[in-house]
Amino acid sequence: MLRNGSRRLRAITGLAVAALLAGSALTGCAKDPTAGGSGGKNSQQLTVGLTYIPNIQFAPFYVAEEKGYYQQAGLKVDLRHHSASEDLFGALNSGREDVVYAGGDEMMQAQAQSKPIVDVATLYQKYPVALLVPTDSAIHSANDLRGHVLGTPGPYGETYFGLLALLRSANLSTKDVKVKYIGFTQQAALAGKKVDGVMGFVNNDAVQFDQAHIPVRAVTATDGGQQPPLVGSGLGATRTTLQNRGAQIKKFLAATMRGVQETIDNPQEAVQLSEKYVPDLQDPEQQAAALSVLKATIPLVRTGSGKLGYNDPATWARMAEFMKQQGLLSHPVSTDQAFSDSYLP
Repeated sequence: MLRNGSRRLRAITGLAVAALLAGSALTGCAKDPTAGGSGGKNSQQLTVGLTYIPNIQFAPFYVAEEKGYYQQAGLKVDLRHHSASEDLFGALNSGREDVVYAGGDEMMQAQAQSKPIVDVATLYQKYPVALLVPTDSAIHSANDLRGHVLGTPGPYGETYFGLLALLRSANLSTKDVKVKYIGFTQQAALAGKKVDGVMGFVNNDAVQFDQAHIPVRAVTATDGGQQPPLVGSGLGATRTTLQNRGAQIKKFLAATMRGVQETIDNPQEAVQLSEKYVPDLQDPEQQAAALSVLKATIPLVRTGSGKLGYNDPATWARMAEFMKQQGLLSHPVSTDQAFSDSYLP
């Protein structure tokens, strides 16, 4: 377990496959985690923080690199995987990174802590977290949660935020259920009947349950069909970087969105292009697992507007209010300062 629990969660969110989290060293052209940051104000080099371990989660970036999209944009992009004990925003705030992959909710928390980080692209248009319960469970909606034992890794990160949103959608709180902190042992906890349901990612944990032949279904918020008041994974940069290197950030986002679209259109090829970066991905079984996760992710990435990376102002406003009410922000955050769509292609 890392010092910062949300950092550990970030490493397995989204497109991650737990079976790929091997201890092997990263191969290919990703930057050494201990290396320095980017060049000066006019440099075309950008360092991008992708958390501490390479995995299929980051396929769009690997695709953009392998397809030459960054090079075509005139950029030299270093994909920097963080060390295991590294703070999520540490390298960004110190100038060693120019862009970081993080949750919109995590970036809002950073804003509340006076860290001037702006979300410039939301990659997950649908929040990927849900409560996973056995298919024969008596829990069919958030209204059925009262008195049940619910497992979540800890009081941090997307799974915890998602739990709070799920409870609130039924006018419940953590006082109405028993919350059990189980670390990252969702399968063992649910299969062993230590909990009645576990918070997990529908495009990762749910896929792993299926591959383990443990039938589960997802229970999501019931607030009028709306998505949870939370913003998922995206890309953030400091205000200083945006002021000094806005042109490069625009080029980077345009090239990255090409990688995202390619991953949506050709997930099988995305897995193949990621082999260079992800340990053990040459194994056919791991390739199949990775492909399953990518296919489960595509519905989360697609947007109603059709614009990849779009930050929805209404969702950000709902999240600011929700996180304030839940005591997740040390200070109020203005959404005008929290995100910007100005750098999207």
